[in-house]
Amino acid sequence: MELSNIEPQIIWKNFSKLNAVPRPSKKEEKVIAFIKGFGENLGLETTVDEVGNVIIKKPATAGMESRKSIVLQSHLDMVCQKNNDVNFDFETEGIKMEIDGDWVKAKGTTLGADNGLGVATIMSILESSDIPHPALEALFTIDEETGMTGALGLKPGQLTGQILLNLDTEEDDEIDIGCAGGVDVTITQTYATEASKGQIVRIEVKGLQGGHSGMDIHKGFGNSNIILGRLLYSGLENQNIELISIDSGGLRNAIPREGTALFSVRNAQEFIENATVLKKDILEEFATVEPGLQINIENSTSSDKAISEGDSKKVILTLKALHNGVYRMSPDVADLVEASNNVARVELKGGELKILNLTRSSVDSSKYSVAEQLKSVAELAGMNVEFSGSYPGWKPKPGSEIVQLMEKLYTEKFSEKPHVVACHAGLECGIIGANYPEMEMVSFGPTIRGAHSPDERANIPSAQKFWSFLKDILANIPQK
Repeated sequence: MELSNIEPQIIWKNFSKLNAVPRPSKKEEKVIAFIKGFGENLGLETTVDEVGNVIIKKPATAGMESRKSIVLQSHLDMVCQKNNDVNFDFETEGIKMEIDGDWVKAKGTTLGADNGLGVATIMSILESSDIPHPALEALFTIDEETGMTGALGLKPGQLTGQILLNLDTEEDDEIDIGCAGGVDVTITQTYATEASKGQIVRIEVKGLQGGHSGMDIHKGFGNSNIILGRLLYSGLENQNIELISIDSGGLRNAIPREGTALFSVRNAQEFIENATVLKKDILEEFATVEPGLQINIENSTSSDKAISEGDSKKVILTLKALHNGVYRMSPDVADLVEASNNVARVELKGGELKILNLTRSSVDSSKYSVAEQLKSVAELAGMNVEFSGSYPGWKPKPGSEIVQLMEKLYTEKFSEKPHVVACHAGLECGIIGANYPEMEMVSFGPTIRGAHSPDERANIPSAQKFWSFLKDILANIPQK
């Protein structure tokens, strides 16, 4: 079945057009031009602000002029992840999609449904001629996935809407009214290198699920950086380890799926035998949640230089000590992760070390408690630490008028109550709300699985449900 033949056809048509445009985070020039042209071709007032956010305004349909005005908001950028065996350039190629039963997915890459389905939905409302709605402002932000710079750069006074509907939630039975804030923690150091003295060993970790570093952090998925750290640590007592290179993980907001480490030891065979025992234990630990996990430990060769045994020990101990995963569960909201950290990327090349982390929390003081723990560990090892890209969480307001309306409409329409929740992910509502404190905000969306990984897929029946729900919401927005 072609994508253009599934319902709602208007959304999948626009999603296909959007996914033909490359849109990596921080490289959104092409998609900004695409959305700007889309609005202008419809004859709607269209502006691009100084950071690259696109705002398109559409007047209320007949009879809806007295209703509260709405901001429909989604982000233009997407997480770019692919399997190692896939040849794909996110900067020049459009996403290659296919249908698998009730799901739309991509061929070996992220799909971009996060947040492309939200963008396509807003496009569909803007070009519609038969959907009742109040006055609309469509806000398409940039760089949500790697810095929230679009939301952070949105100035007061650019929007006049009274209610913001963020279309970036990934469970269709959830109404999201709060989210976590975050801060990037970057650890760096430069080491002298020299010719290695021992025998070369290579460890490869692959086949992990990966996933969203906020929404999936509590699921116990494996992290290639942590697994490599465990295997390297196992040899510290009996081997003179000299690290040559580490290349593991990727984006801060994705749980690392694969990585490699190259190093020298005094006795390669002894190291491999001992590490293989730990490998067996790790595979057993993750057998249920990571059935595809593969760990290869083997002799290798390299002409590259290594860092010293002493410096290597500091790096390995740091990888072993950095907190990864859930730090604290919320005492106030059942089953909500309050604070966590994702050790996202470890790169050692030519003596240059970089470790990227993304720390999240719905409580600002808790966020910095985790970040400061990471800083303490790294500084004890003589490394440099920088905090950057901090953004606030979004405090829930469960009694707001729009939340009550959506709960009522959902229950009447689907004969069950929705889950009104806060999520452990970075939504832009908290940042936007700082400049628009009087604006009511809600986030919802269709069901998406495996976001931020090549397993990302969007549920077709859920998109139909979401589209129908959104149209009902717009038709029932209260009076000003």
